[in-house]
Amino acid sequence: MAVKRNVLRVAERGWGVYRTVTAAVRAAEDGAVIHVQPGVYRESLVLDRDLTIVAEKGQGTVSIAATHGPAVSVNGGAPTLRDLTIEGVPESGPAVLVSAGRAVLENCEVSRGRIEVIRDAAAELRSCTVVEALGAGLHATGTASVLAEDCTIRSISGHGLTLSDAATVEVRRTVVERVSGCGLVLTGESQGVFDDCTVRHTGDAAVVVQTPARPLLRGCRLHDSKAQGVRVTDAPGVTAPTPGAGTDQAAAAGREEMRIRLEKCEVFGTAGDGVVVSGTAEFWLQDCHIRETGGAGVIAAGTSRVELDRTRVVDLPGTALGAVESAQLFVRGSTVARTGANGVHASDSCTVGLTDCEISTTAYTSLYVGGNARVELRSCTLRDSAQHALRAEGGADVLAEDVHVERARMTGVDIKDADAVLRRCVINEAETGVRLETRHRPLLEDCEVSRSAKTGIEIAAATGAVVRGGRVDGSGSAGVFLDDGTEAVIEDLAISDTKGSGLVIWTGARPRVRSVTIAGTQKNGVYAGDGAEGLLEDCAVSATGFPAVYVGAKASTVLRRCLVHDTDEDLSQADDAAARFEQCRSSNVKVASMPTEDEGQTAVVTGAPGARAAAARKAGVSLQESVGEDRLPELLAELDRLVGLESVKREVAAMAKLMQMVKRRQEAGLQPPPLSRHLIFAGNPGTGKTTVARLYGQLLAALGLLASGHLVEADRSALVGEYVGHTAPRTTAVFRQALGGVLFIDEAYSLVPVGQSNDFGLEAVSTLVKLMEDHRDDVVVIAAGYPEDMERLIDSNPGLASRFTRTLSFDDYTSSDLVRIVEYQASQHEYRIPEETAAVLLEHFDSIARTERFGNGRTARQAFQQMTERHAMRVSDLPGSPSDDDLTVLMPSDVPPVVA
Repeated sequence: MAVKRNVLRVAERGWGVYRTVTAAVRAAEDGAVIHVQPGVYRESLVLDRDLTIVAEKGQGTVSIAATHGPAVSVNGGAPTLRDLTIEGVPESGPAVLVSAGRAVLENCEVSRGRIEVIRDAAAELRSCTVVEALGAGLHATGTASVLAEDCTIRSISGHGLTLSDAATVEVRRTVVERVSGCGLVLTGESQGVFDDCTVRHTGDAAVVVQTPARPLLRGCRLHDSKAQGVRVTDAPGVTAPTPGAGTDQAAAAGREEMRIRLEKCEVFGTAGDGVVVSGTAEFWLQDCHIRETGGAGVIAAGTSRVELDRTRVVDLPGTALGAVESAQLFVRGSTVARTGANGVHASDSCTVGLTDCEISTTAYTSLYVGGNARVELRSCTLRDSAQHALRAEGGADVLAEDVHVERARMTGVDIKDADAVLRRCVINEAETGVRLETRHRPLLEDCEVSRSAKTGIEIAAATGAVVRGGRVDGSGSAGVFLDDGTEAVIEDLAISDTKGSGLVIWTGARPRVRSVTIAGTQKNGVYAGDGAEGLLEDCAVSATGFPAVYVGAKASTVLRRCLVHDTDEDLSQADDAAARFEQCRSSNVKVASMPTEDEGQTAVVTGAPGARAAAARKAGVSLQESVGEDRLPELLAELDRLVGLESVKREVAAMAKLMQMVKRRQEAGLQPPPLSRHLIFAGNPGTGKTTVARLYGQLLAALGLLASGHLVEADRSALVGEYVGHTAPRTTAVFRQALGGVLFIDEAYSLVPVGQSNDFGLEAVSTLVKLMEDHRDDVVVIAAGYPEDMERLIDSNPGLASRFTRTLSFDDYTSSDLVRIVEYQASQHEYRIPEETAAVLLEHFDSIARTERFGNGRTARQAFQQMTERHAMRVSDLPGSPSDDDLTVLMPSDVPPVVA
């Protein structure tokens, strides 16, 4: 029986005990160390126990050269090979085959054959090199596991590293280069973690994955491949999963588990696209950099789901990001720049979501959406596009919120046949700001279009768009152009500083335009072309280069309650124009020809007192009649009929008498006393503040101290913008709507939040102070809110205290007041409340806790609504036909119970 030894030596001649490594292996004990002198040992080793084979330091290398089959076969145990050169037999399979146990190779070079790990075997490779192999440099299959650190795989006729079945690898700081096939190939259900690796100079894609395999690459560099950087497909026979009944959270967790991931990786210098994902794959790029590819940056196809977080896709000859077929592409916090085609291309039936992204310097359109694609953009920036910033066509559907568009050479947003919703978007310096041409009804809400070279917003023929809020300024042509047949709805829009007309209504257009302000146009404020139709309500036009309103031949546009002010001429019409003017007015206009009220009725005349008197004489009425002073008793009686509010009613009536005296002194040529008409309304919600504000404006109008006395309600959301430079124009637009009337700011204290010294609300306050000074005789401002919060508002700006010198306190309604409100509501709707019902109603209100949720008048109105509902249920259960009393009398049982 051979003697086993712990330390053995092998040499070709003259030294040592064994002439072959195989002989030493046979003689070695478990744990033995075999030292091998430099030389070429032509043999095939079979290892099945724990031992170490190490090259003896000296001149030359130790080479194990196979004569047939693998040079090293590991069938068990945990052998370690160190500092060896291992040569296989070309075209005869692996140079190293690990079929069982765990093999460790340290600082070894394997040539002329691959390293193959099969079944449930394991291998550890440290500082090893694999060269000149056929098929693959390293291959793992079955349930094998491989750890490779600081290795190099190069000059392979085939792939660099391949995984199949359920094999797993951990690869760190390893280079795969100069392979004729792919750098990394994962198939089956294999998994791999690759940290700080480099894959370069590959004949095919750098990384190929067939689902359901799922690698994780961190800090890797993939470059100079002759195809894609990463290519992901389904294995043959894989189909899209059937949606299950699990929760969204479970589905998200499942996606996390199944995703192919690249983190902090670079992909560049590829001959093909950077990343192509198809089939059913789940793919995630995080903190990656894709650049200088031969095609697109990232393509999502099939039913795949691709996500990008904080990833840069730049310097490409093609499109940066593409989604086709039914793929899903979600991009967050990422950058696309300097593309030779589109920034993002979405078509077919794909879904795309972009959040906090920037797309810039594209040779084609920044974001193109076609087919039946669905795209959502939030908080994105699209800039410096050679074509459109955003173009959607076909059956596409786009939602864009808080998107900034800058310097598009064609159109900022171009919607052709598609549907779109744009909210709080800003489009600057496009050739045309927004163009809409579609059978759908696209929506623009609170959008801003600035400095367009041509038209700000163009709504093409037969397009029924809705534009709500926002502004258009600095257009090189028209601010808003409405083409033939459009039935657009435009509300609360501010148009200013256009080189053309502010609003152009073309032949056959039938828009509904409400509460739009137009100022500073070089041509007309409103241009209604020949045959134009439509309705303009509550609009204001000022500071126009041409007549404020032009009406063409046979145009039948209706203007209702519109104001033209501070301009040279208010109206120019063709001889056969058919426009109608209802309750319109002009103020501070040099040439005024716009009809005021219907012919034969009292004229509404505004302007300076002398101009008003002259116009009144021309109309054949007295000044008192022209301004409606005879309405004073009626308005004061209406004020007195309000429930409760006794102190408020006394103060308003006293102010009305004071204002009347001010007017008498002015007419007598006397100086008026110092007086501020602006008010603070301090009170809880539902105490009648808005109702009193409306009456106050009408009283001042009746006295001739306001042009119309109309009420414009606003709150923080109407006045304060969401970024620097947005608040002042927004506040100014609302203020302009109130000229001639009352601006009522509800919850005004919210303009100065506690502890937020840099809040945009302070800019709104400063803007209001200046506007109140500039238009001191043209508007009244009422700031309303909780009593304890209004002092904070006044203290926020020194100019407020001098302008708001009077505070009216609105006390909460008593239970008796609330009963009277319900009785009033009942009388208005032809109901009767007998005494016994009123008594129960009083107990109802007494039992309601007066917490911060108490609604005062709103509580009374809600109670009345609930009573009518309970009454209807009761009467519907009565036998036979109900009597008149049944239909009109509210009984005690109709009073609702109090909900705790």
